[in-house]
Amino acid sequence: MVFVAFGAWPPPIVSSTIFAVSMKPESIPLFDLLHPMNHNSITAQPISPIPADAPERNLAVADATNDASLRHLGIVGDTYTILLSGDDTDGRYCLIDMHIPPGGGPPPHRHDFEESFTMLAGEIEATFRGAKSIIRAGETINIPANAPHFFTNASPQPARLLCICSPAGQEELFLAVGTPVAGRTTPAPKPSPADQVATMKKILALLPQYRTELVKP
Repeated sequence: MVFVAFGAWPPPIVSSTIFAVSMKPESIPLFDLLHPMNHNSITAQPISPIPADAPERNLAVADATNDASLRHLGIVGDTYTILLSGDDTDGRYCLIDMHIPPGGGPPPHRHDFEESFTMLAGEIEATFRGAKSIIRAGETINIPANAPHFFTNASPQPARLLCICSPAGQEELFLAVGTPVAGRTTPAPKPSPADQVATMKKILALLPQYRTELVKP
């Protein structure tokens, strides 16, 4: 599978009753009326000239199976392949191919950036603010910034998903704490109890730098 880094928006219908209970519609910017939870969209920004092309940036092509230059990392029993890093996207997002074996998945946590998962194969059980959902191949979910969540592969088959973090930076945490492995589905060597303790201490020390924290289940 090959991924290349290179949007339509029908505005939602806004009920007039919203205006009656809040404030006069003429005092609210049109974008805020149509998109009350979309303040980071390009259309929410003031209109200005589009910047010139940046010829120093190149097309990024990632082949998760055959590209020997990609970095595969064993993390908490899972294997993450960094398809696109912040270096490829000018820090706007990163794209990670995740192989989650049965029983795998991260502990409960939250972070100050958006994260989405698109299931390519298998399924995961995602827990969002305490509510559980089964996410199957072909489905996509988005985790709002700062919301507590985690997921696990509760099925007997491996799961594969694409993870987008926006803005980028989370892939740098994975590079700092992960164990390099040979391929997309290669598990990391089983760590000793002492290694597990050392890794967790390292993770906890680094989390604030990456706007992430662990939370109680």
